[in-house]
Amino acid sequence: MSKTILLLAASPVDQAKLRLDVEAREIDEGLRRSEYRDQFQLKKQGAVRTDDLRRALLDTKPQILHFCGHGTGEDGLVFEDQQGKTQLVSTEALANLFELFAGEIECVVLNACYSEVQAKAIVQHVGYVIGMNKAIGDKAAIKFSIGFYDALGGGRSVEDAYKFGCNAIQSEGIPEHLTPVLKINTAWKYVLEKSKQPFNSTKGDSSTSAKPLDRLSLIQLLNGLPPQQLDVLILTLNPPAMIVPPMPAPHGDRTSALLRWAQSTTGCGLKELQSVLDRIINP
Repeated sequence: MSKTILLLAASPVDQAKLRLDVEAREIDEGLRRSEYRDQFQLKKQGAVRTDDLRRALLDTKPQILHFCGHGTGEDGLVFEDQQGKTQLVSTEALANLFELFAGEIECVVLNACYSEVQAKAIVQHVGYVIGMNKAIGDKAAIKFSIGFYDALGGGRSVEDAYKFGCNAIQSEGIPEHLTPVLKINTAWKYVLEKSKQPFNSTKGDSSTSAKPLDRLSLIQLLNGLPPQQLDVLILTLNPPAMIVPPMPAPHGDRTSALLRWAQSTTGCGLKELQSVLDRIINP
């Protein structure tokens, strides 16, 4: 099954001009010549406004999102307004948007200055996010993209591709190879790596089942679960919409709702809940 890469570019007229067309072309060419080119579909959109971002995510359903443009650090990423001028989108708004696509998007690349701030926030809902820990020059940004997508197209993992991207900068003698930073959500990473092996594939196999917990012990375990792992558990069990309240509802309310659903006649059952929980905690 092929993966969709969504490349979004924004360079408002009131900001310094970036060579985003060159970056897009290099990514496209690198993927086209790669060994595993048939496994990737590249979708591109420029002059991206805030509405374009949401619509593009809904329409293309990408596994990888690549944003190239300007970043401002704490103030957010730079998109375009109706007149082609700067429209800032806050870190909180971006994180909340990606929460709505949790479990769908595997990797986000923010090829924009000072975007490490957004990377830290978005990685709560995505397996891998790459941001920049300071300003990055046009040439370095383009070289990182070339190395990153050359490696992905060559069948390498996201973590390896990140290293290839940094090395591509270093190999050009550009002293910015430490600017890109990779953030990893270990819980989501586990789900992504095991996505071809459904969690319920061993359901009913007593040889792989852990010793059943009593209800009180299960409640205590759920209440002590980090929010990221609770999100993975909910995603994997896939209860009907609105059964479990979304963030920022209190942690206890969310675990109680999940437990009530699991025990109901339409739920997954406590045995399956514990089985999935065991796999998340002990990958």
